[in-house]
Amino acid sequence: MKKTKLAQPVPQLPVADVEMAQLYYKDVLGFDISWIYPDRSIGAVAREGISIFFARADEPIIPNIHWMFADDIDLSYAEFKGRGAQIIDDIENKPWNMKQFAISDLNGHIFYIHHDL
Repeated sequence: MKKTKLAQPVPQLPVADVEMAQLYYKDVLGFDISWIYPDRSIGAVAREGISIFFARADEPIIPNIHWMFADDIDLSYAEFKGRGAQIIDDIENKPWNMKQFAISDLNGHIFYIHHDL
């Protein structure tokens, strides 16, 4: 059977407040706000072909971990640091042949930004 073409998956992150999450991603991480549902229970942001959905969580949030490739890891690091992102793992060359750093959002979700060495 022929395979159909699929795009990358879009994560849906649980958050305490959808609007606050959108503003954080806009102001600190450089995303654009895409849309928000009228009752403010779900919304989305986007940046360079990446989309992230947010859904209001009524239960305690268990942080998600995501890996994102960066064409220019040093420039990405400088951008996020300059924007005031919470860097939880400073940039360095790792033994697994990647240069990477990690950031955390206001709901504790972690993004490892990496580039192959």
